[in-house]
Amino acid sequence: MHSYLVTVVAVLAAAAIALAVVEVAHRLIQRWGRRSLLLTELAEHAHRSLQVAATVLAVQFAVRLSTGYAVGTGWRQALLHLLVLAVIAATAWLVASLLVVVEDTALARFRVDVPDNRHARRVRTQVVMLRRVTIVVIVVLTLGVMLMTFPAVRGIGAGVLTSAGVVGIVAALAAQSLLGNVFAGLQLAFSDAVRLGDVVVVEGEWGRIEELTLSYVVVQIWDDRRLILPTSYFTSTPFQNWTRTEAAVLGTAEFDVDWSVPVQPMREELRRVVESTKLWDGRVCVLQVTDATGGMVKLRALVSAGSAGALWDLRCLVREHLVAWVRDQRPTAMPRLRTEVGDSAGSLPWQSAPPPRPAPRRPASHRPDDAEIPDDARLFGGSDDGEARSEAFVGPEEPATPHP
Repeated sequence: MHSYLVTVVAVLAAAAIALAVVEVAHRLIQRWGRRSLLLTELAEHAHRSLQVAATVLAVQFAVRLSTGYAVGTGWRQALLHLLVLAVIAATAWLVASLLVVVEDTALARFRVDVPDNRHARRVRTQVVMLRRVTIVVIVVLTLGVMLMTFPAVRGIGAGVLTSAGVVGIVAALAAQSLLGNVFAGLQLAFSDAVRLGDVVVVEGEWGRIEELTLSYVVVQIWDDRRLILPTSYFTSTPFQNWTRTEAAVLGTAEFDVDWSVPVQPMREELRRVVESTKLWDGRVCVLQVTDATGGMVKLRALVSAGSAGALWDLRCLVREHLVAWVRDQRPTAMPRLRTEVGDSAGSLPWQSAPPPRPAPRRPASHRPDDAEIPDDARLFGGSDDGEARSEAFVGPEEPATPHP
């Protein structure tokens, strides 16, 4: 009875000493690490796992040293085996916590709350995926090490290795879809095709990548719905990524108006509208006639914004203001349907009018100068952004082939 009491006291003392040492170390790290992000993260995330690991390890040593009187007994071997399993699990938890601390410290250097955060979102996506893979690997290795502590498992190890080929083939066929999604998730993380926070259009829905895992992707739709897609969808199906290279995007607002619409005054009104709002990023403001069929003229206003959300609001603002401008300032330019009624045997109204005077002919070599075309009437030119866009859409120049 005395020996058992000594064991209990030794276990309690070892646990108390381990907890006291960890608590002292925790307070010292908190005091010294106020200006160190690594020490702050270490004190916050690794405290509990370190407590458990130190306590279990101390208890194991206490039991091993204080139970010499029970060497060879079944209860001692079972207790020590249980403590070994606890040490393995606690060590795995501690290692995972330390990896999370290192990853969070590295991620703190990359801010995503700035306008140009493409590189930061890419790094964050890759680190998050690596964290998930690392945790899975740690769990698998931990289970493997724990199983190897059982003599029966070590005894049948040769048989397991012999049948590993057949089992592997069967498992691969059964989990083909799951493995495909896992590899697709890794491909997405390191190919930079899509990142956390990217604005995408998938299945006709416009939203933002909210969560990216090894098997599925969560897209937050603009109306707060969630679209869940397998990761293999993004490697096998075309989709739109509006923030692949930068957050700034272009958008259009189209208008069907009458042929009498004054294009240049409407262009000037568009310029005045976008310059009066903070939604416009100052890059692109163009109004062009894109079609003139069916008795109406189609005008397209092309504007730019720093983000997809700002672009949506800017497009709605442009539509609302220009519709009101046409209605109030140019009512004759509102869409209308014309019908001409007359005697087919008589002359039509325009046939009795005197013939128009011929316009003075310009030399055949005359071409409109760039100064004659307003900057806000050109998408590919007229500004630094337009010139850059024009050069980007010019194909490679081929060397001229001499003719004999």
